[in-house]
Amino acid sequence: MMKRRHFLTTTSAALAAGVLPGCSGRQKNTLRVYSWADYLDPDLASRFEKEASCQLRIDTFDSNEAMYAKLAAGATGYDVLVPSSYMVKTLIRENRLQPLDHANIPNVKHIDAAYLKRALDPAMAHSVPYMMAPTCIAWLGGKVSEAVPSYRMFDRADLKGRMTLLDDMREVLGAALRSLGFSLNSKDPAQLALAREVAARWKKNIAKFDNEQYKSGIASGEFHLVQGYAGDLLQVADENEDIVVKIPDEGTAFSCDDLCIPKDAAMVDLAHRFIDFLNTPDVAAKNMEFIAYRAPNQGAYPLLSEDFRGNEALFPSEEVFARCEPIDDLGDALGLWSRTWDEVKAS
Repeated sequence: MMKRRHFLTTTSAALAAGVLPGCSGRQKNTLRVYSWADYLDPDLASRFEKEASCQLRIDTFDSNEAMYAKLAAGATGYDVLVPSSYMVKTLIRENRLQPLDHANIPNVKHIDAAYLKRALDPAMAHSVPYMMAPTCIAWLGGKVSEAVPSYRMFDRADLKGRMTLLDDMREVLGAALRSLGFSLNSKDPAQLALAREVAARWKKNIAKFDNEQYKSGIASGEFHLVQGYAGDLLQVADENEDIVVKIPDEGTAFSCDDLCIPKDAAMVDLAHRFIDFLNTPDVAAKNMEFIAYRAPNQGAYPLLSEDFRGNEALFPSEEVFARCEPIDDLGDALGLWSRTWDEVKAS
C-alpha cells in the first residue's frame, strides 16, 4: 500500500507552519513558496535546505481563486507559486509570471512527453508540471449496492444526504457537463444551462458541497459517496479498504499544479534550483509516494513501488485518460460560469 502521511510529526508540523527545524536565522537566502497545504514531503524540504544552504518558507492556499485574489490584492514576496494550469494561463495573460530559464532547470528533460501533449503550457515557457491527478468519485463498498463509476450515482435517492460534491464550480459544473456528453470547459450558454439543471438536481440529493471534510467523512462512514481529488481519496482508502476510488465512466477533470516564478520574485536563481530539485527523478518518486499524487516525470516512474505505479486512478489506461480533460482558462466566459454556479448554489 502507499505510504500514509503522518502530519503530526515535528518536521511536518513545522513545514505546515512555514519553517523547518535546523533553519538558522544566519542563513542568507530564504525561498518563499506559495502552495497547497501538505504538498511536499518534509524530508525532501529539509534535504533541499541543506543542499541549497537556504531557508524554505511555505505559505498555503486552499483554492486557486484564493491565491489569485491575494496576488491581485497586492501580495508580494513569493519566489515560487504552485497554481493549477488553468490559473497559470490567467497569470501569464496578466503578465504576473516571468519566463523560465531551462538552462537552470536541466531536469525538465524528465517531464512526461505524453502529458505535455495535453498540457496548457506544453513548451514549459512559464511553468513546469509538479503534480497531477484526476477528480474521482469514491464510495463505501459495504454501504453502496450496485455501484457503478458514473455521475449517475448522484441521482440515487437511496444515498440522499450521504453524498458530497466539491465546493468548486469548475469541478461540479464540469462534471455535469461531462455527464451530458459536453466538454467540461464548455462556454456554450445552452450547454451550461443544461449543466445547471443537472447540478441543481444533484444539490438536492447531497449533504453539502465540501472541499475538506469529504475525506474524513467517507473514512468514518458519515458519507457513502463523494466527489474528490484522487490523491486525497487514495490516502483515506489506504486506511479504509472499504473505500473504492474510480474515475467516472463519462470522463472527468484532471488537474495539474505547476511550478512557476512570479514577476517580482527576489530569489530567481534559487527558485529555478528548487524547481529543478523537485524534478530530480528520485525526489519526484519519493514525493509522489508521500503525497499520493502523480508527478508527470518519466524518470521517476521506474523508481515507484509496484503498488503505486499500478494504481489506475493515478495511472489510467490511455482509453480512460482520453476521456479526461484538463481544466482550462475560461477567459471571457468566466462571468457566465460564475452566474451559473451562483444559480446552482441558490437553488
